[in-house]
Amino acid sequence: MTIILVGGGPDTVTTPVVVDRFVRELRSRAPDRTPRVAVVLFDHQGSSEYFLPAYLEPLESRIVCEVVPVLLRFNEDADPAEFDDVDGIVVGGGPTPGYLDGLLASAEVIRRAVSDGVPYMGFSAGAMVAPARAIVGGYRIRGAEVCPADCSEGLEEVEIRDGLGLVPFAVDVHSAQAGTLGRAVGAVAKGLVDHAAAVDEGTALVLRHADLQELEVIGSGNCWTIRGAGPKATVSVLSARR
Repeated sequence: MTIILVGGGPDTVTTPVVVDRFVRELRSRAPDRTPRVAVVLFDHQGSSEYFLPAYLEPLESRIVCEVVPVLLRFNEDADPAEFDDVDGIVVGGGPTPGYLDGLLASAEVIRRAVSDGVPYMGFSAGAMVAPARAIVGGYRIRGAEVCPADCSEGLEEVEIRDGLGLVPFAVDVHSAQAGTLGRAVGAVAKGLVDHAAAVDEGTALVLRHADLQELEVIGSGNCWTIRGAGPKATVSVLSARR
């Protein structure tokens, strides 16, 4: 399996290597036919009409594919059948709680597909909802600020919820650019999650196994991995391989 967790939206990806990796996996998955790709995007009052092309253009400029748009809306679950027989899954950015709410009913189907070799690429919110236990927002831990309030998703206290279960570590995004590294570190240090990864914009984690020890970092920035708890929590930085 291949899981690609991007630290921002497609507009932050300034190096081609990130999307190139996903397309390479698609070609490997469907070498003799047109691959089907589910592209998940949160739609609020028709916003997908504007934002969907930002996800389609990088794909369609690289490979001929059949796109299956999966549009999420408030209080509306995605149909799990939309992920049947796809060769790739792309989950976009936007309101992290909204993506999680809309995809939880499809989590088992998505996990099974990825285990069977369907590549998954999550941008921003799509990366944050991938873990078994997901950071969905908030900017305080026990009342203390750990990141800018602009990144709170409308939540005050940092909130951890059940995610899609694709990786065993929590993920935060826009790390250097939005100052969310502190949220990932705080979540581990205070015991909200066992370990976490914080990813810069223009950067992606690539995992062939759901193991933080075997990740690859590609793109233009850095990824921080956080382990431990309390005063002994440790942070390591991995620079992208360009």
